[in-house]
Amino acid sequence: MSGKHVAVLMGGFSSERPVSLSSGTACADALEAEGYRVTRVDVSHDIASVLADLRPDVAFNALHGPFGEDGTIQGILEYLEIPYTHSGVLASALAMDKAQAKIIAAAAGIPTAEARVMDRHDFGVQHPLKPPYVVKPVREGSSFGVVMVKEDQSHPPQIVTSSEWRYGDRVMVERYIAGREFTCGVMGGRALGVTEVIPQGHAFYDYDSKYVKGGSKHVIPAEVLPNIYQKIQTLSLTAHQAIGCRGVSRSDFRFDDRFSEDGDLIWLEINTQPGMTPTSLVPEMAVHAGHTFGEFLSWIVEDASCLR
Repeated sequence: MSGKHVAVLMGGFSSERPVSLSSGTACADALEAEGYRVTRVDVSHDIASVLADLRPDVAFNALHGPFGEDGTIQGILEYLEIPYTHSGVLASALAMDKAQAKIIAAAAGIPTAEARVMDRHDFGVQHPLKPPYVVKPVREGSSFGVVMVKEDQSHPPQIVTSSEWRYGDRVMVERYIAGREFTCGVMGGRALGVTEVIPQGHAFYDYDSKYVKGGSKHVIPAEVLPNIYQKIQTLSLTAHQAIGCRGVSRSDFRFDDRFSEDGDLIWLEINTQPGMTPTSLVPEMAVHAGHTFGEFLSWIVEDASCLR
């Protein structure tokens, strides 16, 4: 039994607030069961003064989306000298910016999809890439704002230039990769098992597939050739190290095996704050590796530090 005082940071004010509250509650309950003294903190704009008064031994970061996983809260924790979980300031900022993360991954020899970054107002009547392609906000998580453009679509998506768009002006236009969706977590210096994610009734692994019960089917270990399985693990660890992540991360891939069994394996992105909800992928991978949910969270807490 530890007795350490852990502040679980959850909620916040990004689009992913509901998921973060769910993650944070699950983590707080499990950490209490492991013997930690837990304070649940619903993060607001006064978080610096709240934490300065609370002075926990560790801040467990269960925030998702901007502010929580882009280096901002990490900077506040560094300033307050409170040890915290997951990645540090720079790795969090780089991983959250899909364009920067892709540049670093490609430089490390990781296969990525052809893409270009542009201002959403520059979308005209011509497609910026030959369809099919995907438009992603550069700095959002959980598939928010992702727009699929199909092969037969005659013009670029109008939602991207409309006044209803609320995901920032910089977007990444990326070649659509057909095929199967795989994901792999990294815990410290080792890759966990590979999961195939099969959306149920959704065109792709969108927000509802991730967080609504029954939205997707997780197959772990993924049923794929051993060399592909190992390659996914190796590339996940390479991405984790190249971007400078700490604690846990999760890399997502597409694998197009329609034309050959060795197929085309493409890295999509890395997530430095993977979900910790009951339907989340990385906790399932940790259980598959022989850790209980509580043991997994204890490892994350004991790994916490400043200057990450």
